[in-house]
Amino acid sequence: MEKLESPPQKVISSAEVSGATAIISDLKSLFKIGIINSNTMTAFAGFWLALYYTDASFSNLWHILLVTLIGTAFVIAGGCVLNNYYDRDIDPVMSRTKQRPTVTGSIQLSHILTIGIAFSVIGVLILSLASIQTAIYGAIGWFAYVVLYTMWSKRRYTINTAIGSLSGAIPPIIGWSAVDPNLHPAAFILFLIMFIWQTPHFLALAMKKRDEYKAAGIPMLPVVHGFAMTKRQMAIYVTCLLPLPLYLINLGYIFLTIATLLNIGWLILAIRGFFIKDDMKWASNMFFYSLIYLTTIFLTMIIVTIPEVIVLN
Repeated sequence: MEKLESPPQKVISSAEVSGATAIISDLKSLFKIGIINSNTMTAFAGFWLALYYTDASFSNLWHILLVTLIGTAFVIAGGCVLNNYYDRDIDPVMSRTKQRPTVTGSIQLSHILTIGIAFSVIGVLILSLASIQTAIYGAIGWFAYVVLYTMWSKRRYTINTAIGSLSGAIPPIIGWSAVDPNLHPAAFILFLIMFIWQTPHFLALAMKKRDEYKAAGIPMLPVVHGFAMTKRQMAIYVTCLLPLPLYLINLGYIFLTIATLLNIGWLILAIRGFFIKDDMKWASNMFFYSLIYLTTIFLTMIIVTIPEVIVLN
């Protein structure tokens, strides 16, 4: 019998691998994966706590959770792409943004604009499968980020950080509304935690990147009013977080203790900023602590309610 020859195997060149890696890197930069991850986490927390507060069954609503998270991710991705598209004139002067495809030209601008619009529309439509209110909140968050922050306030006012915080505070409301369109008061506490948290978080970053923001003409608070004013504002915002865990006492004393300790620790770190000489090191510590704070407080909310949401339902 004649031996059958196997078809020749295609050899993937290192150039093809490098090209695929570059495309993936460009897309991650374009979509701002870090922002998507953090916001879908808080949207999940909002959905989860809505189950807890309304005694709803997770097993009956798991498909709504998937719709909510996918829709949220699409809306956020669309908003981030449009933010990149709009900021393409200032991104070249900042080290953390100068490698974006809108700057390097690795992806055509017309394609980027199309992707941003398409993802935004698709995201809102997907959220509408959860509820009309959920889609509306998603659209509000998108509008706050793309229009109120990116197009209007970012290049004009030092309060651009607070205005941008509106969009970052919406995801817990999106998640909650998918379960409870009427919204429990606890949903607004989640909103406030996210809204207040973002200002010291982003002001710490603005301190670290002050020279770049100045070169780009972005009137961030450290650029316009200096570090002393920025530190005072950050301390005030962190102080405002102190009473909020008390309004979530229904989550139990474990959550209350952990959240309170996180708040006190952050406030102590903020106050130390008035006495420390190395402003950049302090700003880096504040930024790092803010990431730990956000992750820990929302994971704690979820973990302490697992028995009621999963086991009892």
